[in-house]
Parts: sequence; C-alpha cells; structure tokens
Amino acid sequence: MNESDKGAVIVISSHVVRGTVGNRAAVFALETLGHPVWALPTVILPWHPGRGRSTRVAISADDFDAMISDLIRATWRGEVKAVLSGYLGSAAQAHSVARLVTALRAENPDLLYMCDPVCGDDRGLYVPEETAAAIRDALIPLASIATPNRFELAWLAGAPLETNAAIMEAALSLGPSRMLVTSSLALMTGSTGNLYLSGRHALLAEHRLVPNPPNGTGDLLAAIFLSRLMEGLPEERALMMATASVFEIVARTAKRGADELTLEQDASSISTPMAMVHMRRLVHPAQPRRS
Repeated sequence: MNESDKGAVIVISSHVVRGTVGNRAAVFALETLGHPVWALPTVILPWHPGRGRSTRVAISADDFDAMISDLIRATWRGEVKAVLSGYLGSAAQAHSVARLVTALRAENPDLLYMCDPVCGDDRGLYVPEETAAAIRDALIPLASIATPNRFELAWLAGAPLETNAAIMEAALSLGPSRMLVTSSLALMTGSTGNLYLSGRHALLAEHRLVPNPPNGTGDLLAAIFLSRLMEGLPEERALMMATASVFEIVARTAKRGADELTLEQDASSISTPMAMVHMRRLVHPAQPRRS
C-alpha cells in the first residue's frame, strides 16, 4: 500500500511538551507508518502528571467544540479515514468528539473510530467520574474498536475482571464489535497480554513483562494497531505486530534506562518489529463449549 493510500487520521488526546504520551506517542507512530495526522490536543502539559507537579492548560469546552466544528466543515475532511481519541480533559469534550465522529460517518460510513478510554489504572480513576461516564455513554457506543486497559474496562462495565473469561464477557456487554484489552491476564508466568475480541474470535497476544514500563504504552499500541488494521492486515497479524512493536520499544527503553519511551531511536521497531510474541486463540463466549 502506498503511503498516500493509507488515509489521514485525526488524533485527539493530551499533548505534553516533554515525553511520549498521548498525542506525542500516537502521532509519531502513525506518521512513521505513513499516515497524515491531524492532531487535536485536549489538554497541554509540560510532562506527564506522574513526573511531578506542573501547569495544566485546559482547552475550554467552547474552544474545543469550535475546533471540532472547524474539522467537520474542513475542505479536506474527505482525506480522513479514521479517528483515534485518547485522554479527554472533560465530559464536554467527549460529546464534541461524538459529534465529530457522527458527522464524518454521515459522509463516510466506513470511517474507523478507535476509542482509547483513558480514565484509570489499578489505582483507580484519574479523571473525574463525569468524564469517564461520558466516555462510556457517548463514545464507546460509537467505537469501531475500543482499547481499554483491564482496569478501565472493569470500571466501564461495572464488574471485577479477575479472569480472561470475565474480561471477554465485560467486553461483550459494552457493545463495540471489536475490543482490545491491554493488561489482560497472560497464561505464561512473568508475562502480560493483550486480549482482542472480534466477532466470534478471541486472541491473546502475550509477551514478557517489563517491570515499571514508562507511560504511553497504551497510546502507542492503539495507534499502531489502528494503522495495521487500516493497512488491511488480518486481525491476528495486526495484533501480533502491534504488540511486538510496543514490547520491543519498552524493552529497549528499559535497557537504556530512559524514563520516557525512546521512540525517536526506535522508529524501526514501529515499522518492522522483530520481538517474539506468543499468540493464543481463546474460546469466545459466544462459541458453544464442548462437553
């Protein structure tokens, strides 16, 4: 596929001055894979909040919605083949993103919308509950693919997720036809997994767990997986390559002792990953179990 055929992607997430999270990770990955990117920040920060106190510049609801209106009527909107949303600064922004996706789909029913519902981790929600609820109620129903981590899915579905079977049941209960759940339960000791549910298929991509990984892995995985699907790869191949890319970059970052993903040194890991990923097929909840 020629780069010009891959289609533009609108990426809507946080922007940091230093670091590789939010838009910084997603835009780099998508451009490395040949996509024109329209990047819309939801908040602006000097660095990830976990790095220490800093100034947070919020985009007001009115200004954000006005920019969404600009995108909806943009002369070049026909270039856009996908939308990827990540960290949102308010519940109002979720409703604006929903308006954008709905408007673009009215002209292009094949538009892909990937919703990364960035709202929490194993320590709980780190956005206001109102924002998380707006993502659940306004954006998840529109998503072609959702990419929560296990803890976000547990909150969104309102159920504890201690097994991969429970994860799959929760994914089905939320409604998107495709869901990629990160931080899923690997079957190999010392590993972690990405569980992908699509139609009647359930896939688990496992790799070795890297202790204390930098922030931004979810943003990176969502962007790479989206690109691989837009490229037309079979889902299993797309999942394997996206997982391999992220694992390889995280492992190399750890080896360098860096505190942020070293994307600028690892573009080849995005385009041609070499890391080994173990793929498993799980029993989909919709499939009849053998007696």
